[in-house]
Amino acid sequence: MNDPRIRQLAEVLVTYSTRVKKGDVVLISASGTDCIPLVKELYALCLARGAKYVEYSFQVSEIDRHFYNTATKAQLSFFPQHKLDFMKQVTVYISISGSQNSMVMAQANQKNMIAWSKITRPIVDWRVKNTRWVITRYPTHGAAQEAKMSLEEYEEYLFAACCIDWEAESRKQDKLKRLMDRANTVRIKASDTDLSFSIRGLNGIKCDGRFNIPDGEVFTAPVRDSVEGYITYNCPTIYQGKEFNGIRLQFEQGRIVKAMAPALEEDLNRILDTDEGARYIGEFAIGVNPNIREPMRNILFDEKIFGSIHFTPGQCYDECNNGNRSAVHWDMVKLLKGDGEIWFDDVLIQKHGVFVHKDLVSLNPKQL
Repeated sequence: MNDPRIRQLAEVLVTYSTRVKKGDVVLISASGTDCIPLVKELYALCLARGAKYVEYSFQVSEIDRHFYNTATKAQLSFFPQHKLDFMKQVTVYISISGSQNSMVMAQANQKNMIAWSKITRPIVDWRVKNTRWVITRYPTHGAAQEAKMSLEEYEEYLFAACCIDWEAESRKQDKLKRLMDRANTVRIKASDTDLSFSIRGLNGIKCDGRFNIPDGEVFTAPVRDSVEGYITYNCPTIYQGKEFNGIRLQFEQGRIVKAMAPALEEDLNRILDTDEGARYIGEFAIGVNPNIREPMRNILFDEKIFGSIHFTPGQCYDECNNGNRSAVHWDMVKLLKGDGEIWFDDVLIQKHGVFVHKDLVSLNPKQL
């Protein structure tokens, strides 16, 4: 029996997020073959809405791992021009991750992974800047295990976070965006965290289901050299196949001058040394998805946790350009539930993960 929630998710992605229309060229890119039921629904919906061409592809992490571990210098430096040429014809890009094992790259050659990321960056940049794109997840046993849930529980969690009234959520986010647009300074205070930075002249951006599903954040970027203080992240983060916990970053004049992580400090600093921009912050965001409450070791969900922030080393977004450029964009999440404050221009807007500013209380979930 087909799960009707898969069709519902496909409709969100096709009709709301990417707004597929007659004449579109669509690329559906799936990681893991477990995604096939969602790919089938997406494919059918795109054709029904008049897309003139729909291509789908499946990526297998174990094959990618073999490439990273065995590729020669010549193979790592070859730019796949054909992929960029096709991407320049694509108008809609839908990406689905349904991997069974997020740690498959944990022991892969990290140097080669970084090199390949740099080589293929132009394809990603073109896709981000020139297509109507969205990224989502598909429930698998592996993802459920990482979230410490049964598959049934994980499916309930995923579909509840994804299949909501995004138009209504967008209207609620308007209030936070307006407040962010007017603010000049931000301060974050919590356990082993005291950060201050400027956002003067950098606008707030709503994330209301257009590019990520699930979605639910409002972000901006700090003035590149303005970040001072320190932050300790209390949400697990998986990057390049390794799980980092308890990352602590210290800033001076915007730059990460000291970075620590239990047992993985060398790996952390190697990533932050990818390029100059990796030690500066490209994004500051506040999570507001009402149905995402706890970490599940999946950044697409965890960065949207209600009552969280993420403070991201690396590349900024063009929509909120603070001038930082990097091959890295690493969303690290700090949970403020029960411990933390967010201040805009010396005005408290959120305390212990709950909005207290009168203009923002409508963002709070009905049941906290």
